[in-house]
Amino acid sequence: MRKKVIAGNWKMNMLPNETIEYIEKLSKLVENTENEVILCVPYVDLFYALLTVQNTNIKIGAQNMHFEEKGAYTGEVSAKMLKSINVEYVIIGHSERREYFDETDESVNKKIKAAFRNGLKPIVCVGETLEEREQGKTKEKITKQTELALKGLEAEDVKNTIIAYEPIWAIGTGKTATSQDANDSIKEIRKKIAEVYGQNIAKEVIILYGGSVKSNNAKELFNMSDIDGGLVGGASLDPEEFSKIVNFDK
Repeated sequence: MRKKVIAGNWKMNMLPNETIEYIEKLSKLVENTENEVILCVPYVDLFYALLTVQNTNIKIGAQNMHFEEKGAYTGEVSAKMLKSINVEYVIIGHSERREYFDETDESVNKKIKAAFRNGLKPIVCVGETLEEREQGKTKEKITKQTELALKGLEAEDVKNTIIAYEPIWAIGTGKTATSQDANDSIKEIRKKIAEVYGQNIAKEVIILYGGSVKSNNAKELFNMSDIDGGLVGGASLDPEEFSKIVNFDK
């Protein structure tokens, strides 16, 4: 049985003092959940977040990383650096990184491999644009992204990869894929993994839905057969709202 995972992506929000205050509040609200709770915070907040989550059930992730371990890459942060301060997760290939910072399927694949080399757990994002959706290319786009992201990985690493299906047209727009549409797309991702790595691996891979997840739609989404939780954007900035999403099964 796959565990439910609820990850918050704060994007470029929250200062260190706000991070401490937020986690102190959230930790009390989610202390009884059996779901995995992850907060992916900006680099400047990581150290404060890691200190504050001690003795709680909240895990901390970064929002990006470079695929090289060190070198002349001004402004970048490596997987080794993240691991050195005990970061556990890292988001890779978010659509905003692909759109604004020219990330490619190739660089995403390199980052995933670097994450595993350094003991980090990647949360890998895939998703189609509105135009691709309207042209009936959703399946083609997300299965190709998944295949290229996981290219060359050992089966054990694939099993430990979290994939987040985030239809780009639903991120921050207030639009949400219907629970059935989201589930069907995630089934296609799982089917592609089964084709390449076998059914047993595909059954174990955690696949999240992301795209305007809120407390009023979380339960319906997360109760679908193949949706294992959510990657939550805007709604994760409010500890009360995010706690309701984490506690969707209460």
